[in-house]
Amino acid sequence: MNRSELEGLARETVDCVFKVHSALGPGLLESAYQACLAHELQKRGYRVATEVLLPLRYDGLEIEKAFRVDMLVHDTVLIENKVTQEVLPVHKSQVFTYLKLTGLQLGLLINWNTRLIKHGISRVVNNL
Repeated sequence: MNRSELEGLARETVDCVFKVHSALGPGLLESAYQACLAHELQKRGYRVATEVLLPLRYDGLEIEKAFRVDMLVHDTVLIENKVTQEVLPVHKSQVFTYLKLTGLQLGLLINWNTRLIKHGISRVVNNL
């Protein structure tokens, strides 16, 4: 996927985040937002995988199910959903590490627990 297509996918994803948050507001569990966001993205024709277990390779060692990402959109954009009072640096580090380990370039960290969702979306990039 070229950069223009990646940016288009990111815009579509953020648009879906706005739609879900506008309808539901803050205060629900991550799983509710995740299911609704997956539904919105799938309605637009995107492949969405949730709770994806991924392997870790280190120095000849392979751990089959080493970490779990909340969502992968079109096998390209990684999404980490949170419902927290504030996003901490460790949350952004988590997304960056997931990007590095998967070789993906773009991740969205979404904190659904905000009155205005625009304040809850953080973009994390890896070699972009």
